[in-house]
Amino acid sequence: MKIRNYNIYFNTHTISGIIVSALLYVIFFAGTLSFFKKEFSAWQANESTYQKEIDHRNFQVPLDSLSATKDLTGRNIIYYLSQGGVHGYINVSASQDTLRNKKNKAALKPVGQEKRKGRGRGGDSDASYFGYNFIQNKASDYASSYDLGEFFYRLHFLAPLNEVPIRLPFAPFGYFIAGLTSFIFLFALITGLLLHWDKLVSNFYIFRPYSKWKTIWTDMHTALGVIGFPYQLVYAITGIVLILNSVLMVPFDKMLYKDAEVSLYEDLGEIHNFPLSYSYSKLDTAFNLGHYIQLTRDKWPGSKLKRIYINNYGDKEMYITIETEPPFKQSFAGSGLLSMRIIDGTILKEKSPTDDVNYIDRIKSVFYRLHFGDFAGYPLKIVYFILGIMGCFVIISGILIWLVARDKNNVIRRKRVFNFWLANVFLAICLTMLPVSAITFVWIKFSAEVNQSLIYKVYFNLWWILALYYIIRRNINRTSRETLFLGAISSFLVPIANGIQSNNWMWHTFIQRKLDIFYVDFLWLLIGLISLIAFVKMKNFVKSDKSSAG
Repeated sequence: MKIRNYNIYFNTHTISGIIVSALLYVIFFAGTLSFFKKEFSAWQANESTYQKEIDHRNFQVPLDSLSATKDLTGRNIIYYLSQGGVHGYINVSASQDTLRNKKNKAALKPVGQEKRKGRGRGGDSDASYFGYNFIQNKASDYASSYDLGEFFYRLHFLAPLNEVPIRLPFAPFGYFIAGLTSFIFLFALITGLLLHWDKLVSNFYIFRPYSKWKTIWTDMHTALGVIGFPYQLVYAITGIVLILNSVLMVPFDKMLYKDAEVSLYEDLGEIHNFPLSYSYSKLDTAFNLGHYIQLTRDKWPGSKLKRIYINNYGDKEMYITIETEPPFKQSFAGSGLLSMRIIDGTILKEKSPTDDVNYIDRIKSVFYRLHFGDFAGYPLKIVYFILGIMGCFVIISGILIWLVARDKNNVIRRKRVFNFWLANVFLAICLTMLPVSAITFVWIKFSAEVNQSLIYKVYFNLWWILALYYIIRRNINRTSRETLFLGAISSFLVPIANGIQSNNWMWHTFIQRKLDIFYVDFLWLLIGLISLIAFVKMKNFVKSDKSSAG
């Protein structure tokens, strides 16, 4: 390779890598844990949802409950379903009926009362957004239904940073930072591959575990980077598309659709509009949501419910749209759609999830399925988890290589000090995520009431306190070893805490086939074991290294 090209690749890879390393580690670590999102939710709630079938009649219950407390006429209602329909979020819009809307607002906000705030509500609107458990038939607001699965899922695309008072016109601040990080990560990946291209095969088989630390980190960075390159490349590309899709759509909206944004998203299958406007005429036909869900299941057996849209509720022009996904054994890509007018049962649109698969379905499925790794059960989740952890090791070893390469006598002192502090801060932030995550699981298990505020307080307060402690300590070697030890001990405490508090000991959950709860305890037990082995090996290596040096 020409020296000029090598220098370009090296500098681009090094600079882009070190800029996003800490944020990228947070994304990888939280994203790796979020592969078990629904398992974390089941573990926290002490309620296994493994292979549970939901009674379709339960989907009518929240509508009946809402009707008893608020006038639903003229509203649009959306069910966002997850965990196979076990859990979901329901969004209820304000009424399209002008008079009813004014009456609803007056009932919501008496004179002198401040405006209500919350997700799914804006200003003095009586719109609402809440979580719902379709097994227990229990509703809760978003903050109360927030759990560890949701936390790690949203942390992996930096959603908590949306709370920062920085407003961008094209995307929330946290999402933009996550998308930008993925974009820079793509540069680091490509330039890293080009950098090692000439010796790709030979370096892949080189690993010298008993050499000096810089050699170990270099071998680890190269070998694991090459092994995980396809996985990391997929994640960089799909992450950019999924997080910054609204930004990527702007050129198409401006040039091809002439600012007709609704038409663009209709063609993408994100929204479904039909020429059935609110008519201000009461619907006399009885409506039961379970009936339409059963029709959908009869048409496409085995398909999974994804979203349910109910438009113009209680009006003569009321219609329902049900989105489904095909069983992955039948089709990797595809989406089903059944739209019906309520008053006469007219089918407005019907699309089979297995037979009517179009180009957009295939593209969307490739991005979503490859990113979430949810199409081949637990074996694929385990593979994705291992590859994700490998990505964390690549990031950590990259930071250490960057530091050692610049800690030389020919580098002026102020630059060496800056380089050390940068690496020290980054590693303290990254390495403390393991013990903090495990401790949070234990803390949450013994908490009487868990909500978004508690999870945020426990996790982020523990994180900044522990990270600040190791930043002040200024000893990267001790930071690495002690966080491994703390991570091991706290990881072992997770299944113990679950057993003591919920009597869900691992052998009980395995025998009772509560496999989602079992896998969480087993995962933390495995993480603790690996962390302890790594701690012992690192401690012994440091001792032998010191004795040989003496």
